[in-house]
Amino acid sequence: MATFFFCGIGGIGMSAIALYLKKSGHLVIGSDRSFDNHQHNAVKATLEAHGILLVPQDGKGVPEQTDVFVVSSAIEESVPDIKRAKELSLTIKKRAEVLADIFHAHRGIAVAGTSGKTTVTAMIGHILAQLNFSPTMINGGIGLNTYNGENPSNLIYGNGDICVIEADESDGSIALYTPYIGVLTNVSLDHKPISETLPLFSAFLNRAEKGIVINADCQHTPQLALTHANIISFSVSGKVATLQAQYIQYTATGVEFTLFGKRYHLPFIGRHNLENALTAISACLHLEIAVEESINALQTFLGTKRRLQTIGSANGITVIDDYAHNPEKIKASLSALQLHEGRLFVIYQPHGFSPLRMMKNDLIQMLQEQLDSRTIWIMNDVFYAGGTVTRDISSNDIIAPVQASGKEALYLPTRAETLSYLQKNAKPGDRIVIMGARDDTLTDFATQILTLFGGEK
Repeated sequence: MATFFFCGIGGIGMSAIALYLKKSGHLVIGSDRSFDNHQHNAVKATLEAHGILLVPQDGKGVPEQTDVFVVSSAIEESVPDIKRAKELSLTIKKRAEVLADIFHAHRGIAVAGTSGKTTVTAMIGHILAQLNFSPTMINGGIGLNTYNGENPSNLIYGNGDICVIEADESDGSIALYTPYIGVLTNVSLDHKPISETLPLFSAFLNRAEKGIVINADCQHTPQLALTHANIISFSVSGKVATLQAQYIQYTATGVEFTLFGKRYHLPFIGRHNLENALTAISACLHLEIAVEESINALQTFLGTKRRLQTIGSANGITVIDDYAHNPEKIKASLSALQLHEGRLFVIYQPHGFSPLRMMKNDLIQMLQEQLDSRTIWIMNDVFYAGGTVTRDISSNDIIAPVQASGKEALYLPTRAETLSYLQKNAKPGDRIVIMGARDDTLTDFATQILTLFGGEK
């Protein structure tokens, strides 16, 4: 038994690893400033319920006998706990390094890509759990299914030899993973320029021991420098691929398609979710799991938190929470949502000044093409987490050219202004969608909107 101390344990990635290590028999202690500020109480309660000791982030709770001090990439060097760990000359590891250690102790399935990887990771974990592989899954988002009698979380703790993880390219940590099966959902503009992500993804896939999964429909797939001999590909648009979904019908409640001559139905809306499902099915094919078995298992998959998650309905108005934050993800969500009748009010909060600056032109073009007469696009001010970032772009820099193209788009800087506008304009039959990343209070905002119309979560 080892002693682990997690600095920033409340983070989505940190908490899952901490829970895994605790369940594995280790002593786990942690701190998080959000807990000190009485935030993220649900995460705090889950950690404490599993016997993890939580201490104030003041440097006093770090034991001298700590074997590994785990630090989140979101934590500054000036935090008292980190200072104390250095004073004690403790072994300090980043979150991704600890995750890599866990991953490499299994046959690892790593899911990479700029869109869909959280849902695909959850889908693979669900398929394996339903088929009694007893997998371990450590994900970047909360799944809505329950496994092993636990509350829904981003961890499945199993005793089998397979571990499924979400591999992040934004911080370069993808370079730490040598997968048994490497999965790439797609390549698009997100945290880094495509010229930087392509080499990262290529090297990641080529390291895979067993096989890889690629998206034949992605325009950047041919630019990958692949040397792997065992490739499974998928397509929903008629491209040559191992899995070709044909005769596709997207509906307001799911999707029907033909695969290898057999007709199937999945209860997920939108092209992007069919792509996600085919990605997961392809990964499982590398484990010799038949397509039909995977599709049957996915019938009970409930999705992941903040991925087109319905918060509730009140007086005929439905409120939806969604993580979409780059042009490709937003387009995918809008395409799925627009399958339904009725108006859409979409409130988008950009997740940072640098990302907005990088994707400005692509975002404008996508909105000009995707917004229809039933979709009202609203942008709040850019999320600012503090620091010295250059604040030289505004949400209005997106709204102005979209308005000029004849689309209905509004710049409402604050949530108070947004609530006032919705109260005056939303009617029964409308759907209100919150979109954005990084800011944990977006779900609270969605709940606040639901309450505005007389609903309860």
